Order: sequence, then C-alpha cells, then structure tokens
Amino acid sequence: MIENAYQPRFGAPREPNNRVNPGRGLVSVVNFVTVSDWRAVLFLLVCGFLMFLPGFFNIPPIDRDEARFAQATKQMVETGDFVDIRFQDEVRYKKPVGIYWLQAAAVETASSLGLPRAQVRIWLYRVPSLVGAIGAVLLTYWAALAFVTRRSAVLASLLLCSSVLLGVEARLAKTDAMLLLTVVAAMGALARVYLSWQRGEDPDRPPWAWPVIFWTAIAGGVLLKGPLILMFVVLTVGTLAIMDRSANWLWRLRPLWGLLWLLVLVLPWFVAIFWRAGDAFFADSVGGDMLSKLANAQESHGAPPLTYFVLFWVTFWPGAPLAGMAAPAIWRARREPGVQFLLAWLIPSWIVFELVITKLPHYVLPLYPAIAILIAGALERRILSRSWVIRGAAWWFAVPAITSVIAVVAAINFTRQPVFFAWPFVAVSLIFGLFAWWLYDDYRAERSLLNAVASSLFLGMAFYGVIVPALTPLFPSVEIARALRNVVCVGPKAAAAGYHEPSLVFMTGTSTQLTDGSGAADFLLQGSCRFALVESRSERAFAQRAEAIGLRYNVATRIDGYNYSQGKQVSIAVFRSEGTQ
Repeated sequence: MIENAYQPRFGAPREPNNRVNPGRGLVSVVNFVTVSDWRAVLFLLVCGFLMFLPGFFNIPPIDRDEARFAQATKQMVETGDFVDIRFQDEVRYKKPVGIYWLQAAAVETASSLGLPRAQVRIWLYRVPSLVGAIGAVLLTYWAALAFVTRRSAVLASLLLCSSVLLGVEARLAKTDAMLLLTVVAAMGALARVYLSWQRGEDPDRPPWAWPVIFWTAIAGGVLLKGPLILMFVVLTVGTLAIMDRSANWLWRLRPLWGLLWLLVLVLPWFVAIFWRAGDAFFADSVGGDMLSKLANAQESHGAPPLTYFVLFWVTFWPGAPLAGMAAPAIWRARREPGVQFLLAWLIPSWIVFELVITKLPHYVLPLYPAIAILIAGALERRILSRSWVIRGAAWWFAVPAITSVIAVVAAINFTRQPVFFAWPFVAVSLIFGLFAWWLYDDYRAERSLLNAVASSLFLGMAFYGVIVPALTPLFPSVEIARALRNVVCVGPKAAAAGYHEPSLVFMTGTSTQLTDGSGAADFLLQGSCRFALVESRSERAFAQRAEAIGLRYNVATRIDGYNYSQGKQVSIAVFRSEGTQ
C-alpha cells in the first residue's frame, strides 16, 4: 500500500485544479477536460450519449415494467386525464405520477412536431430516463466537487456513467434513472451543508441555493417514487447525528421554508388523486407495494441477504474492481468528514436493501454515486490495496470476455445468424479490457480505469446496439403489431388469448382485449376487421368455442417467439373471421 500523507482530507477546501498534468492517450483527454468546469461538463455529456444511445431507439418495449409504464402514459395522452393512472381499465397506483408526466411531455412534444405514430414509439417514453441518467452523471460531478478535485470528480462521474446498471436503466422507460437524479441532487446539497458545518463556516448567512436544490429534489423524488428518497436522507442524517452527536447543521437547510416548499410542489397532485380515488392510491402504493416488499417476495423477486453485494461486482463494472482495491483505505479514513458522509449515505441504506425480502438490481442504484466518489478519492490519494491487483483488475478483461461469449452465443441460438456487426465492437472491447488489466499498477490506476471505461463503451455498442435488437424472437409483440398494420381493413381490433404481455397492449392499442380462448372466439364473431391473437396453448379452447357458435375463421399469420417474462416458447396464431356458418 502506498499512502501519501500530504494528500488533503475528503471534504477539505480545495484549490481549483487548473493545471494540466502530463499524460498520454485517454489520460491526457481527462487532463484536458478538467482544466475548467464547462469542458468537464461537455466531456461528460458526450460520454453519456455515447454510453446510453446505442440501442436506445431500436430496442423494442421490454416486458413487463417498461411496457406497463409506457402504456399508462399512453392512456394519459389518449384520454387527456393526467391525474389518474391506469393500465387499460385497471388502476395503476403503485407509483406516483411524476414519471408519467415526464413521459407524456416527451410524447406530446414529439406529436406537436409532427412525428408520425409518436404514441407507439417506445424511445420517446425513454427520453426522461436518458435525461435522468445523463443528469445524474453531471450531478455526480457536481456532488463530487465537495469532496475531491475536479479531475477526480470527472473520474467519479465516469465510473457511474459506465456502470452496467445505469446503462440498463437509461434505456428503460421507468422511474429509476430520474429517481437517481433527484437523489444525487439532494445528497450533493446535503453534503455541502454538512461539510460547511464541519469546517466551521459562518452559520448566520447560509446560502439559499443548497436548501432550494435539496427540497426541490426531495419533492421530485416523492413525485417519482413516493417516500423512498426520504429513506436515503433520513438514514444519512441519522447516522451522521449519531457519529457527531449533533445535528445542528440541519438548520442550515432552512427546514421550515423547505417543508413549505415541498408541500407546495407535491400536495396538489396528492389532493387531486385523493379526490378522484379516495384512499385507494395510498393503500395500493404504500401498503400494497412498498410495505409488502419488506416482508414478502413480490412477483417472485425474493432473494436472501448479500444478494446486492454479489450483484455489485457485475452491475458496477467496470468500477467494481477498484471498489475492492479502495475499500481497506476508505474504511481506515472513515472518521474524516467527507468519507463519513459518503459512508453514511451508502452503508445504512445498503443494509436495509439487503434485509428487505423483495430484491431487484436497480434498488441500490441511488447508492452508486457515493461508491464512485469514494473510489475517486482513493485514486486521488493513490492508496489502493495491492492484494486486490491480480484478482481485481482481471475483471476488466473477464467481464467483457464472459459477457461477449454469452451474448453472441445467445444471439446465434435465437436468430440462427452470426450477428457479424457485433464482432468488431466485441473485439475492441476485449482489447481495451486486456489493456486495463495488463497495464494496472498503483501509478497507472487511472489509465487502467479509462481503458476499462472504453471497454464498457464498446461492449455496450455491441450488446445494446447490435445484439439485443437482433433478437427478434424475444419480441413477438412487435411482429404481431406489424401483422395487424399490414391488414387491408380500417381500424383493426384485437383480442389476445394466452399471451397477455403489456407490450402487446402498448403496440396493438389500448382497446386490445386480454381474454381466454373462448372469449377470443366470441370477440371474433362480433364484427369485421377483428383479429384473435391466440397462443397455441389456448387454441383448443378457441376452436371448441368457434365450432359451438358456428364461427368460420382462417389463420392470417403465425408468429413464433420466446416469452422471456415466463421463460417459455410461444406460438401465436392471428385468426380472422370469415363469418358464420
């Protein structure tokens, strides 16, 4: 271990980092952009778009959560009702309205600009997630400046930007990327207030900017995902109060004015939904969704403690090896104000997530910026553990190698094609991963990290940009919607039996009925330009009911695919009525 006693403490006042240090290749790029904040921001914007745009436009709707969110927003736009949240006729009160408003704004804007078929373009519903992911990267840079130099803040942002988990959430029309943005904003403001108190700065005239950012971010988080953002804040503040035996610094957040501002932002919709649905929203979202996850495994997503710790080594790649290398030194520095704050942000909430029965990988995403800043601080001090070098750095090559093999083999298995366009990106990713592993030592850790980030970039281009869109059997809803668009009647209507994925409703229309085989036959009898989408397991019931009611029908087409939500092959026949006997 190499420790530099002259290095400043986490959270200590820092001089502007305007010097360009000598470097080569990727390191010299980081040296150049950290000359000023605007260059750093522009650089991180470019990195964010490069990381998140591959596959953003051409990956079909993902079942089930993304398609449910998108369909609920689509119905808001169709009906003009921006208070109630529904999936077809069923209420959807698991989450507040924030993400639906953001998605509706993106769709409405595209429609007003004349984009054809805007309401079924899934990428429009993903725009808030893209904005949230890139915004979270930029806010991580801003938050990190309270702890480390500008150069290290850029590296912390790159660690978050290149992480596998954020790359996934940036491409999904869900709440989690935008929630991350609000959490980083709130915690960045909270950190500045706390560290100013630790430094003994004048408490009589605290700046208004930090409380405004903090309370506005809290309001945004509440409108996105209810009280979850409060858990991160309360656990952080409680831990710091116990460690310091004081919480007087909280008055610098102007809590009375802040709470009033919070209520002004969040109460109108909560009052409106209570007026519309009574206490049904609060019962479903707080009791039925949030509290039930504490004791039960919702939707078969239960897992034992330490699941997130195991997943971390993949979901935070390529930064995960450095986390292992930095952990011993970070723990030794745990009483320093900056490290103490970041650990208070990270550890208590992580423990809660490990203890909660229901587990999904994205739950811990709001904790990843704290990890990234801690790693950047350790890199700045050059105090990484040597015992992790061989075993840890090897993951910079092993992860892209293993992932590439699995992805390419799966693509060939599903498509029966060699996906040639993915191979160049895979090869470049492996080369950068090999360099990251091969070149690592204490004095070139940053260079290895940047090579690992480049490896993540090209791996994302191969996986999201080429391989996933090529897996057409995984997205039968897209093929069904295409078949219905090609019919020669006006306003086709459909009923589905046996295949009830939310993406089907999103792609084929809100009026699509989800029924059984008998119901599909009855639906087909009711008029022309109607289609029954019958999965093979429901065809017998459909045929028996059709015979009983004298329905004549033919097969317009048949679509074979794989339902990854249920883990089984599907074969869906598109039946059209020929009248009655």
